[in-house]
Amino acid sequence: MATVLFCPVTFNLAETTRMIQVARALDPAHRAVFMGYEDDFVHLITDAGMEYRACRPSWGPAERKQAIDFDQGKALRSPFTNELVSARVGVERSLIRELDAKAVVTGSNITSFVSARAENIPVFYPVPFALTRAQVEQTEHMEFVRGDGLLARTADRIATSAFRWVYTKAPLAPKAFTKVARANGVPPLRTIASLLTADRNLLTEMEWELDGFDIPPDFERVGPIFAHIDSPMPPIVEQLAAAPEPLVYLGLGSSANRKLALAAAHALGALRVNVVAPIRHYLKPGDSVPPNVHVTDLIPAHLLGGHVDAAVLHGGQGTVQTACATGIPFVGMGLQPEQTWHVRMCERRGNALAVSPKAVSKPAFTAAVTRVLTEPSFRAAASEVRAAYAREDGAAASARLIEDALQRKAT
Repeated sequence: MATVLFCPVTFNLAETTRMIQVARALDPAHRAVFMGYEDDFVHLITDAGMEYRACRPSWGPAERKQAIDFDQGKALRSPFTNELVSARVGVERSLIRELDAKAVVTGSNITSFVSARAENIPVFYPVPFALTRAQVEQTEHMEFVRGDGLLARTADRIATSAFRWVYTKAPLAPKAFTKVARANGVPPLRTIASLLTADRNLLTEMEWELDGFDIPPDFERVGPIFAHIDSPMPPIVEQLAAAPEPLVYLGLGSSANRKLALAAAHALGALRVNVVAPIRHYLKPGDSVPPNVHVTDLIPAHLLGGHVDAAVLHGGQGTVQTACATGIPFVGMGLQPEQTWHVRMCERRGNALAVSPKAVSKPAFTAAVTRVLTEPSFRAAASEVRAAYAREDGAAASARLIEDALQRKAT
């Protein structure tokens, strides 16, 4: 059978766990090998029993933040220098040849788009629809300017139009990708959108989230893919679930920050609830939280159904999909346009409320949490969404598409 090389950004939690789920769904006769440059979530790969190759050069904290901001469309500057891009493409091409890999499955590890094409093997990209080329080209309102009034909607439409041009038309991709791509015999990547468009773009969405969009031939829906972390549920979750107070899950993924984690914890501390908060990776020694907020490491959130009454989420697709699949209504804060889009999709289904991250320390935030906890309509809508999710398996659908392509390539 064939070797498939998985190239997640290993300091991105959702991306790393999404790759793990796809690798698990492959026929065991295939060999799944992971590579990465940073160490943050490598333990999730090895804990899942996957083969992993550590690669260099890696990034420090400042470069990681800059890369995330660039990926999320929040900044035009990037840490992709000629030296770094050239070195990483060289490392990846060597690894592809060493493994005789027949396909690459990537996330936002942009250099793998160049290295796979240089080695003439297909690139598969399981990806949320928001902030893809297809979504940006067809979306009138990205919600850069929030609000329902005429002035806000007009301002947002203008901002979205400007962003669309910058993202899909302007030659603003880091020059390193043009130079290194040419040096490796690959067509240059000139726009930001081209950096994040693979040969096969596998949309990790529910069908209703794509209503009204024309899906191009190089995009196809596979369905939700979210983390199934291989660790036991902390005993504190069972204890809190048995208490008379409602239990709230505070999930902020890997793209939030310490300030937001502390603000959300203190705001929830003022409510008559218990909170389980896997936010330890954001906190510093000496940080304090209210006594009803119980800080943990990452937990198997896909097992929280039936234990948790509501969630507060940053809006990343992984945390949102986990809440949907487990029937947990939530309040979502949307830290950037992709996350805002996920939360708004759920708000329209009735299983969530959207708030601005700036509102976390204001009454609007606790009022939203209270509504989600007490109004039966949110729980009813969450149950309907959970039933729909039970019929989906994005990881399995992705694996079948990869295997079909491998079979065609072999014949």
